[in-house]
Amino acid sequence: MTSSKGCLLLAAIALAGCATDQQFLDGKQPMAIDTALQRARFDMNCPEASGTVLSRMLVQPPVGPMGGVYGASRGEYTIGVAGCGQRTTLVVVCPDTSEGCFAADGRR
Repeated sequence: MTSSKGCLLLAAIALAGCATDQQFLDGKQPMAIDTALQRARFDMNCPEASGTVLSRMLVQPPVGPMGGVYGASRGEYTIGVAGCGQRTTLVVVCPDTSEGCFAADGRR
């Protein structure tokens, strides 16, 4: 009986979180684009480079063996940047617990 109540509670939380996840991603997206552009413009030596979000997803922190959550939810954005005859792709991570983002990976 307790197990079924727990499952129902988890299902309700998961369903309620869908709109919140979308809002989180929408809210952090401008900062993610700006972070990618700052890094790419420097790396490419191209101040007029522009960016496009190629994909985005919310990554939940892992749950430990005792049910504890380790880390924070984070938005991960793959952003393509092009300009000055060059282009690159960056992965930008925006943690839920922070007001900033960081460019985690860059490829040419």
